[in-house]
Amino acid sequence: MASTIVPAIRVQREDFDVTAEIAALTTGRADIGAVVTFSGLCRDEQGALTALELEHYPGMAEAEIGRIAAEATERWPLQGLTVIHRHGKIAPGENIVLVVAASAHRQAAFEAANFLMDYLKSRAPFWKKEHRADGSEGRWVEAKEADDEAADRWETPGR
Repeated sequence: MASTIVPAIRVQREDFDVTAEIAALTTGRADIGAVVTFSGLCRDEQGALTALELEHYPGMAEAEIGRIAAEATERWPLQGLTVIHRHGKIAPGENIVLVVAASAHRQAAFEAANFLMDYLKSRAPFWKKEHRADGSEGRWVEAKEADDEAADRWETPGR
Protein backbone atom coordinates (compact mmCIF):
# COMPACT_ATOMS: atom_id res chain seq x y z
CA MET A 1 0.00 0.00 0.00
CA ALA A 2 2.97 2.33 0.51
CA SER A 3 3.24 5.22 -1.90
CA THR A 4 6.43 6.72 -3.22
CA ILE A 5 5.41 10.34 -2.78
CA VAL A 6 7.48 12.77 -0.78
CA PRO A 7 5.21 14.81 1.50
CA ALA A 8 5.64 18.59 1.42
CA ILE A 9 6.18 19.75 5.02
CA ARG A 10 6.48 23.41 5.97
CA VAL A 11 6.60 25.19 9.31
CA GLN A 12 6.37 28.89 8.60
CA ARG A 13 5.43 32.25 10.07
CA GLU A 14 3.59 33.52 6.98
CA ASP A 15 0.04 32.64 6.00
CA PHE A 16 -0.76 30.09 3.29
CA ASP A 17 -3.25 30.00 0.41
CA VAL A 18 -5.41 26.87 0.55
CA THR A 19 -6.38 27.08 -3.13
CA ALA A 20 -2.76 27.47 -4.25
CA GLU A 21 -1.69 24.48 -2.13
CA ILE A 22 -4.40 22.27 -3.65
CA ALA A 23 -3.39 23.41 -7.14
CA ALA A 24 0.26 22.61 -6.39
CA LEU A 25 -0.73 18.99 -5.70
CA THR A 26 -3.26 18.51 -8.48
CA THR A 27 -2.33 20.59 -11.52
CA GLY A 28 -1.62 18.35 -14.50
CA ARG A 29 -2.47 15.18 -12.55
CA ALA A 30 -5.05 12.72 -13.87
CA ASP A 31 -4.35 10.04 -11.23
CA ILE A 32 -5.94 12.01 -8.38
CA GLY A 33 -9.62 11.37 -7.76
CA ALA A 34 -9.95 12.91 -4.30
CA VAL A 35 -8.45 15.80 -2.38
CA VAL A 36 -9.27 16.25 1.28
CA THR A 37 -8.22 19.41 3.04
CA PHE A 38 -8.32 20.45 6.64
CA SER A 39 -7.62 24.05 7.51
CA GLY A 40 -7.44 24.92 11.20
CA LEU A 41 -8.10 28.51 12.25
CA CYS A 42 -7.39 30.43 15.44
CA ARG A 43 -10.59 30.80 17.51
CA ASP A 44 -11.26 33.96 19.48
CA GLU A 45 -12.52 32.01 22.53
CA GLN A 46 -15.59 34.25 22.88
CA GLY A 47 -13.57 37.44 22.49
CA ALA A 48 -11.05 36.55 25.21
CA LEU A 49 -8.01 36.30 22.92
CA THR A 50 -6.11 38.80 20.80
CA ALA A 51 -3.73 36.11 19.55
CA LEU A 52 -2.41 32.63 20.03
CA GLU A 53 1.37 32.40 19.97
CA LEU A 54 2.84 29.15 18.69
CA GLU A 55 6.44 28.28 19.47
CA HIS A 56 8.50 25.37 18.14
CA TYR A 57 12.08 24.15 17.85
CA PRO A 58 13.13 24.78 14.23
CA GLY A 59 14.15 21.53 12.59
CA MET A 60 12.57 19.36 15.28
CA ALA A 61 8.98 20.27 14.38
CA GLU A 62 9.58 19.68 10.66
CA ALA A 63 11.27 16.33 11.35
CA GLU A 64 8.44 15.12 13.59
CA ILE A 65 5.74 16.21 11.14
CA GLY A 66 7.75 14.60 8.34
CA ARG A 67 7.92 11.35 10.32
CA ILE A 68 4.17 11.16 10.83
CA ALA A 69 3.50 12.25 7.22
CA ALA A 70 5.75 9.41 6.03
CA GLU A 71 3.72 7.04 8.20
CA ALA A 72 0.55 8.30 6.50
CA THR A 73 2.04 7.55 3.07
CA GLU A 74 2.84 4.02 4.27
CA ARG A 75 -0.68 3.43 5.60
CA TRP A 76 -2.70 4.89 2.70
CA PRO A 77 -2.20 5.03 -1.08
CA LEU A 78 -1.68 8.75 -1.48
CA GLN A 79 -0.75 10.64 -4.64
CA GLY A 80 0.21 13.79 -2.74
CA LEU A 81 0.42 15.20 0.77
CA THR A 82 1.07 18.69 2.08
CA VAL A 83 1.26 19.70 5.74
CA ILE A 84 1.78 23.34 6.71
CA HIS A 85 1.87 24.55 10.31
CA ARG A 86 2.33 28.19 11.22
CA HIS A 87 4.23 29.61 14.17
CA GLY A 88 4.39 33.04 15.76
CA LYS A 89 1.46 35.22 16.84
CA ILE A 90 -1.73 34.27 15.06
CA ALA A 91 -4.85 36.40 15.44
CA PRO A 92 -8.37 34.96 15.73
CA GLY A 93 -9.71 34.03 12.31
CA GLU A 94 -6.26 33.45 10.81
CA ASN A 95 -4.99 30.12 9.50
CA ILE A 96 -2.89 27.92 11.78
CA VAL A 97 -2.60 24.56 10.04
CA LEU A 98 -3.30 22.96 6.67
CA VAL A 99 -3.36 19.31 5.63
CA VAL A 100 -3.98 18.45 1.98
CA ALA A 101 -4.20 14.73 1.19
CA ALA A 102 -4.63 13.57 -2.41
CA SER A 103 -5.48 10.02 -3.47
CA ALA A 104 -7.17 8.10 -6.23
CA HIS A 105 -10.10 7.47 -3.89
CA ARG A 106 -11.75 9.53 -1.16
CA GLN A 107 -11.49 7.12 1.76
CA ALA A 108 -7.69 7.07 1.76
CA ALA A 109 -7.54 10.87 1.54
CA PHE A 110 -10.07 11.30 4.38
CA GLU A 111 -8.34 8.82 6.66
CA ALA A 112 -4.85 10.19 6.00
CA ALA A 113 -5.97 13.77 6.68
CA ASN A 114 -7.78 12.69 9.85
CA PHE A 115 -4.74 10.72 11.05
CA LEU A 116 -2.43 13.69 10.48
CA MET A 117 -4.71 16.16 12.25
CA ASP A 118 -5.13 13.87 15.25
CA TYR A 119 -1.34 13.73 15.51
CA LEU A 120 -0.80 17.46 14.93
CA LYS A 121 -3.42 18.39 17.52
CA SER A 122 -2.04 16.17 20.26
CA ARG A 123 1.61 15.29 19.65
CA ALA A 124 3.31 17.73 17.30
CA PRO A 125 6.05 19.68 19.10
CA PHE A 126 4.36 23.09 19.28
CA TRP A 127 3.67 25.14 22.38
CA LYS A 128 0.71 27.50 22.41
CA LYS A 129 0.38 30.58 24.61
CA GLU A 130 -2.73 32.72 24.82
CA HIS A 131 -2.56 36.50 24.50
CA ARG A 132 -5.57 37.78 26.44
CA ALA A 133 -7.79 40.65 25.28
CA ASP A 134 -8.10 41.98 28.85
CA GLY A 135 -4.31 42.32 29.16
CA SER A 136 -3.99 39.62 31.83
CA GLU A 137 -1.22 37.04 31.64
CA GLY A 138 -2.13 34.39 29.08
CA ARG A 139 -1.73 30.72 29.87
CA TRP A 140 0.09 27.96 28.03
CA VAL A 141 -2.54 25.76 26.39
CA GLU A 142 -2.52 22.13 27.52
CA ALA A 143 -3.38 19.25 25.22
CA LYS A 144 -6.93 18.03 25.75
CA GLU A 145 -7.60 14.45 26.82
CA ALA A 146 -10.03 14.06 23.91
CA ASP A 147 -7.25 14.99 21.47
CA ASP A 148 -4.94 12.38 22.99
CA GLU A 149 -7.69 9.76 22.77
CA ALA A 150 -8.30 10.63 19.11
CA ALA A 151 -4.60 10.13 18.33
CA ASP A 152 -4.43 6.90 20.34
CA ARG A 153 -6.97 5.22 18.07
CA TRP A 154 -4.39 5.16 15.28
CA GLU A 155 -1.82 3.23 17.33
CA THR A 156 -1.09 -0.24 16.09
CA PRO A 157 0.58 -2.97 18.12
CA GLY A 158 4.31 -3.15 17.54
CA ARG A 159 4.72 0.49 16.45
